[in-house]
Amino acid sequence: MLKQRVITALILMAILLPALAAQATWPFAALSLLFVSAAGWEWAKLNGWSGWRAWVLGLVVAVAGHFSAMALGLNPWGLEVPSGAPMALHVHAWGLALVGFHVPAWLWWLASLGWVLGGAWVLRSGGARWKKLPMALRGMLGVLVLVLAWLALTDAKEHGLNFLLSLFCLVWSADIGAYFGGRAFGHRKLAPSISPGKSWEGVWSGMVAVSLLAVAWIILDRNFAVDSPSVYSHLLAGLGPVGFLIGLAVLTGMSVVGDLFESQIKRQAGAKDSSQLLPGHGGVLDRIDALLPVLPLTLALMSLCHG
Repeated sequence: MLKQRVITALILMAILLPALAAQATWPFAALSLLFVSAAGWEWAKLNGWSGWRAWVLGLVVAVAGHFSAMALGLNPWGLEVPSGAPMALHVHAWGLALVGFHVPAWLWWLASLGWVLGGAWVLRSGGARWKKLPMALRGMLGVLVLVLAWLALTDAKEHGLNFLLSLFCLVWSADIGAYFGGRAFGHRKLAPSISPGKSWEGVWSGMVAVSLLAVAWIILDRNFAVDSPSVYSHLLAGLGPVGFLIGLAVLTGMSVVGDLFESQIKRQAGAKDSSQLLPGHGGVLDRIDALLPVLPLTLALMSLCHG
């Protein structure tokens, strides 16, 4: 199993690193759209869409992602933007995109609100109530969640590689800190009916890990030439020390919500992994579940970080 995990990770890195390093946005946008479309196929299968219908849902994610990006003026492909589409909003005002971003922040605030309310409802009510929702509604929610995640990924990449990597590492460090902190100190179960291994101590450990990473990354930002400020530098400069810590805590907490949300869906589907597309790692959804709520919320917070 370990050998399989390592081989899969090396292959993914060989594919992902050139796309990340490319100055143009389109290689990363195309690759990430392929991944979220695969996640759409997995979402469909977890929610009862079998056979060709699962493939259709994955295709819908790709098509909806493309047309949404063009309509919002994000345009990662370098194509001609349709007449009337909003262009980059380099305006210093609450609720509008921060300098360097394109998608207006009101979309990210709506997405964040949906995650907070919807995630709380699903986790509180349990998988049984989620399963009672019409299959078509669950499918449309999957398309919406995945398209918003892809738009946020693409906008973050256009802002700069340092910003995007700091966002990825926030989620990874929260997960690693929670894992080791939970194993060492975990006693109080966080959501035993959904994920018995998670504990409140793990959540706090994840927050500590993210805070330490943030401080180290800010030091790097200030002492090395980077293509863009990191998430952490934006939060500290825009919200001050208290707002910075609150923002990190909220983002870490939402990464846990994303993880539990997918775990709940898998539990009601009777599945251990979202698929076996990534041998040794499960499926694409298993790898991006924590990012799904963190991506829109991060870009929403960026709209508060005007100096």
